[in-house]
Amino acid sequence: MQQHPFFKLIALALVAVFALSANAAEDSAKSHDAAGKLAAVLKSYESYQASFIQIVVNENGNRVQETRGALKAKRPGLFYWETSAPLSQFIVSNGETVEVYDPDLEQVTFHKLDERVQTTPALLLSGEVGNLDETYKVSLKAIGDNTREYTLEPRNPDSLFVSLRLTFFKGELQEMRMQDSLAQLSILSFDDIRLNQSVDDSAFSLDYPEGVDIIRDGA
Repeated sequence: MQQHPFFKLIALALVAVFALSANAAEDSAKSHDAAGKLAAVLKSYESYQASFIQIVVNENGNRVQETRGALKAKRPGLFYWETSAPLSQFIVSNGETVEVYDPDLEQVTFHKLDERVQTTPALLLSGEVGNLDETYKVSLKAIGDNTREYTLEPRNPDSLFVSLRLTFFKGELQEMRMQDSLAQLSILSFDDIRLNQSVDDSAFSLDYPEGVDIIRDGA
């Protein structure tokens, strides 16, 4: 079974057409306001650590995969992701490259952190968030006093996803829902959340055995 990790949930086709009208201008103002509020929350995250369950649902609403794992993120630019067996995979980013280790394939792949990869949802926890409104159309839904849902729709047609919903409870990220162009939905529910706790930079590196295949972008 093929893995569906956060960095590899690929959606290469997205077309968004906005009419130039008064309503569009109002939507733009709402997006700008929502993006500013989301950026303020994310900027307060110096580090974020959690375990997670990731469920992938196909276009018919059927569950096609469930994985468990853990992630760590630290500004600026540091990210670590691992999923447990039988779909074991490890992903790290140092802010310049993304390194993916697949133990079953005995393979490590290096990706340059280009503009498209930089919009990957996971990097919202470790990367720059000051230009969210330029990258996404953002909407905000308040649920009671403590829950906020932000929906992000990429403005770039080459984005890695079609839509992303972030759910916060009392300012703490609890869930991400990401949909691709094939109507597949990836749901990540976080647990054991540790916000702004100390995490050493050495935690953002991979240790893999000698002899694995090394693959680099463009090679």
